[in-house]
Amino acid sequence: MPGDADVVVDAATGAPVGRTGAARRRSLSGVTVAPSVHDLAALRLGGLDQRYTRVRRTLVSTLAAAGGPLSIPEIVEASDGLVQSSVYRTVTELIGAGVVRRVNGVDDVGRFELAEDLAGHHHHLVCAACGSVEDVMPSARLERAMDEAARVIAEEQGYEVLGHQFDLVGTCPACQEADRGPTMPTARRGARTDAH
Repeated sequence: MPGDADVVVDAATGAPVGRTGAARRRSLSGVTVAPSVHDLAALRLGGLDQRYTRVRRTLVSTLAAAGGPLSIPEIVEASDGLVQSSVYRTVTELIGAGVVRRVNGVDDVGRFELAEDLAGHHHHLVCAACGSVEDVMPSARLERAMDEAARVIAEEQGYEVLGHQFDLVGTCPACQEADRGPTMPTARRGARTDAH
């Protein structure tokens, strides 16, 4: 019989994602299937007496498949048939249900991603030139350093730190390349450059 610390696997990928207590549903093999992002979104909305509609499911799928936070126009472009007015309304509803969160960049454009407990803990690279925001999965070494920095700040300020969000602001590779601009071809040796 499975113990109190059974393996939990992601329903979509089958990859192990952690362990769970005996209260969760188990198979006879002792492996528990973790609820999918869609299951969790439906549960959160159900707790607010709201349905997990096709539009909400499509928006959640779009954010889950994205490589980073998306603006409303990017969600419309990446989704299958969503219209902008529905996306604005649906994002607001999903934020209220704790399924989606807003990510602030260096510009005034709102970008959105799945809530951290649904998407996994991560940080962001923010381009100061174009405003793009990319997800960065932190290494264990980075997380230890962040935890130590948070502990020091909390101690110095008398603050109780509950978590952290870490955004690095810089210039993305595409903007760095654009800043270099096109290069002029060099003149061949001995070629005439005057217009005689």
